[in-house]
Amino acid sequence: MTNTGKGGRALVVGLGVTGIATALRLRQVGWEPVVVERAAARRAGGYFIMLFKAGAAPARRLGVLEAIGDRTPARMVSHDVNRAGRRSPGMSPAALPAIPRQLLRGDIEQALFSALPADVEIRYSTVPTQITQDDSAAEVTLLDTVSGTTVTERFDLVVGADGMRSTVRELAFGPEEYLHPLNYMIGATVLDQPIAGLGLDVGLSLAEPGRSAIIFPFSDHTPSLLFSYRTHDVDAEFRRPPIESIRAAFGPEPTGRLLEELFTRFEQAPEYLFDSVNQVKMPRWHRGRVVLIGDAAWCVTLYAGMGASSGIAGAELLGTMLKRHPGDQPGALRAWEARMRPFIHTEQNSALQMRKIFTPHDRKERLLRTLMMRLVHTPAIGRFLGKIIGPDMRNKEVDVAAV
Repeated sequence: MTNTGKGGRALVVGLGVTGIATALRLRQVGWEPVVVERAAARRAGGYFIMLFKAGAAPARRLGVLEAIGDRTPARMVSHDVNRAGRRSPGMSPAALPAIPRQLLRGDIEQALFSALPADVEIRYSTVPTQITQDDSAAEVTLLDTVSGTTVTERFDLVVGADGMRSTVRELAFGPEEYLHPLNYMIGATVLDQPIAGLGLDVGLSLAEPGRSAIIFPFSDHTPSLLFSYRTHDVDAEFRRPPIESIRAAFGPEPTGRLLEELFTRFEQAPEYLFDSVNQVKMPRWHRGRVVLIGDAAWCVTLYAGMGASSGIAGAELLGTMLKRHPGDQPGALRAWEARMRPFIHTEQNSALQMRKIFTPHDRKERLLRTLMMRLVHTPAIGRFLGKIIGPDMRNKEVDVAAV
């Protein structure tokens, strides 16, 4: 197959935020995207995320920002709290130098999906099992996991937007381990009702050495709950039910009323996320006609707060570079990666710093976090935040996809 400069046929693997944004942008610049998704249907819901300017600006150009909306409480109040229920002033996202939109993941996915033209083909319960390339095309074998049948098709471009444990990455880049564990675990869900005694605009953070529980509020929706904790044995965390691993991480001290309620609510939630925290680090994100994007390529982790923003930015920029380099797909991919890499490098480093705010590693980091929470509410906030997280926040304002 030959890319004539008018666009080609692209396989997009993964129907999350990044995959849908990629398909939408490719279609806008004249390509024919075919999307395959492992799940039997598009997933709904999702936990708390933030959308910074780095993602909002390309979302606006994609025509979906208004539909995404904003669930940030107008007068959000945030408290640090201990197991006994004692509260002290905390820091909300609104206090950050770069103020993000607070959303549910489903808000972004629904807005992007609704913007997809009806002629974009989507195949559910479908996964790639083999990728081979020659000078004219990438040949991909696709398995229908329901019927067990396979089909082999040719594409001008294959985009792996299939997450941190990407199948496309393994097929195209080999079995080398690109996941770099941070030795932390997360458990997240959306609560069916607010915590007793708290309004919709109240956020809470219970942060102890090596573990934390955080309530993220929304203006018009029940809050999201996040557990985050350090572990010395990631594999062991998956050998028992998630709630047992979470409870063990917060033991053996008495839980107290609040923490016990959070445990119970997580255990009773019909849907939740429980996973290890990893970053993906690779020397390059494209090989021949295959390119990785979003968590499949870089996975900045939720501690950076930039998963959705970087995925949307990368998707829009990919389409833009393909349009700017008609007939030169290798040149387009090189230009795309050269522009994205410095941005992603900063965000991966940012995650390592922001993790200290989410979940302090030890008593020293816990004391530093407590000091920071106190300073946030003093006139020195600007100077203090500028020294601690200012550079990382400024990167979240960069419109990397504006070219």
